[in-house]
Amino acid sequence: MSDPEGNDFPYPPELDGHGPARIIAMCNQKGGVGKTTTSINLAAALAEYGRKVLLVDFDPQGAASAGLGVNARGLERTIYTELLAAKPNIEEIIHHTSVEGLDVVPANIDLSAAEIQLVSEVGREQTLARVLRPVMDDYDVIIIDCQPSLGLLTVNALTAAHGVIIPLEAEFFAMRGVALLVEQIERVTERLNPKLRLDGVLLTMVDNRTLHAREVIASVEEGFGDQVFDTKISRTVKFPDATIAAEPITTYAPSHTGALAYRRLAREVIARGHSA
Repeated sequence: MSDPEGNDFPYPPELDGHGPARIIAMCNQKGGVGKTTTSINLAAALAEYGRKVLLVDFDPQGAASAGLGVNARGLERTIYTELLAAKPNIEEIIHHTSVEGLDVVPANIDLSAAEIQLVSEVGREQTLARVLRPVMDDYDVIIIDCQPSLGLLTVNALTAAHGVIIPLEAEFFAMRGVALLVEQIERVTERLNPKLRLDGVLLTMVDNRTLHAREVIASVEEGFGDQVFDTKISRTVKFPDATIAAEPITTYAPSHTGALAYRRLAREVIARGHSA
C-alpha cells in the first residue's frame, strides 16, 4: 500500500514474528536537538506499524521515561542498577507504555554516577550490550536515547548498536559538533564494534520559511549526501505539549503534521533497511 499523502515510503508489511532486534543509538552530544522527542516518537510510530519496540532511556535526565509516563525518580531499579549488577536482569525493569508494542527501560539521575563506576570494570564498553542481550529476541527494534555527551555511556550505546541516527537541529551552530561525533562513531567501529554504521542524519526543528534553515539543509545534504533522511521534522509547539501529557505525539495529536512526519520517518527507516 502506498502513502495516500503522496510520500514515497510504502507502508511496511506485517511481520510473521518478532526479533532479533536491530539496535539504534539516537546520538548527538549537543543537547536540545530533538533527540529524546525523536526517540519517543520514532519508537511509537514503529510500534504503530506492528514492530515490537524497546526504548532504553540512557540519559540521567530521564526525559524519555517521563515522556512515556514512567516516573523514574523513585524507582529502586533502573538501567543504572542493571549496568552495575553482577547478574543483571533487564526483564524485571521493563515498563509497558500506553502504546501497544512499545516498552521502556527507565533511567533517573542515578545514571550520572555510572561513568565513574564503570571505569574500573573489565570490558566496560560492552556493559550495555551484555545487559540488553537477553531481550534481543523479544523485540524488532531497540532504540537507545543517549545523553548529550561523548563519554563512556555513549560509547556503551555505540558499542551495543547496529546503527546510529544523528538528530540535527536545522541551524548552523548545531553542525559544529557533528564532525566530533562522526569521529567517535568511526573510532568505536574500528576498535569495538565493526558492525556499527551511520543510519542517517535527521534534520529537526526545521522552519522552511527561513532562508537560514534552507541553507543549513543544503549544507548538511552536501556533507552527508544520501545519509540525510528525506523526512524532515518541523518545529511545532505540539511536541512539548505531548511531552507534558506524557505520551507520543502519534497518540496525543495523531493527525498533526508532527505525528505524520514521525510515521513517515518510521516508514523511511524501515524502507532503508534500518529496521525490521
